[in-house]
Amino acid sequence: MYTGIVLGTERIEAIEHHDGFHTIFVSNQKGFMNDAFIGASIALDGTCLTVTGINDDKNLVSFDIGQVSLDLTTLGQLKVDDVVNIERSFKMGMENGGHNLYGHIEGTAKIVNILHIGQTVQFDIQIPTHCMKYFFLKGFIGLHGCSLTINRVDLAAEQISVNLIPETLRLTKFGQMQIGDQLNFEIDQTTRTLVDTLENIYARKTVV
Repeated sequence: MYTGIVLGTERIEAIEHHDGFHTIFVSNQKGFMNDAFIGASIALDGTCLTVTGINDDKNLVSFDIGQVSLDLTTLGQLKVDDVVNIERSFKMGMENGGHNLYGHIEGTAKIVNILHIGQTVQFDIQIPTHCMKYFFLKGFIGLHGCSLTINRVDLAAEQISVNLIPETLRLTKFGQMQIGDQLNFEIDQTTRTLVDTLENIYARKTVV
């Protein structure tokens, strides 16, 4: 499980293409993965991945990405020298300063507008039609591994908006993103459970 608190970014150093999966090699220049081990779970751009290799100097960590994840997320679009948001899994005793995330990406959402408000930035994001029902004002969404509060919901346009403070822009790759870029998004599983349960109850009553 994750908390949506991104530690920072690291760089893609190499990519190997295999039958049904890719192996990516990620730098560890900032030491975020110094205590990682083979089999550990680390989220890259919000996607929970398993560590499959660590070199002797611990400055390069590798991950295998299956075809489903390559198709569903932005990880299949990564190139050498791209940066990725790094998030470590939650450990007992840590402060949980974000929201509960699992690294299970629903799909991608497109940035349709970027509004600069002083030193902050607002992203207006197009959400796939079938997922809009899971988002509400002051709820949250996981975007590239960051847990962010929803500050605008436009059901007609199928859009939501989030605001990014300077510290978030500094730590993550959001400051480099442009209109038209895709973001991996995760739905709050508690909200999904409530919405789906209520829909199923209502559907059964309607049939009766």
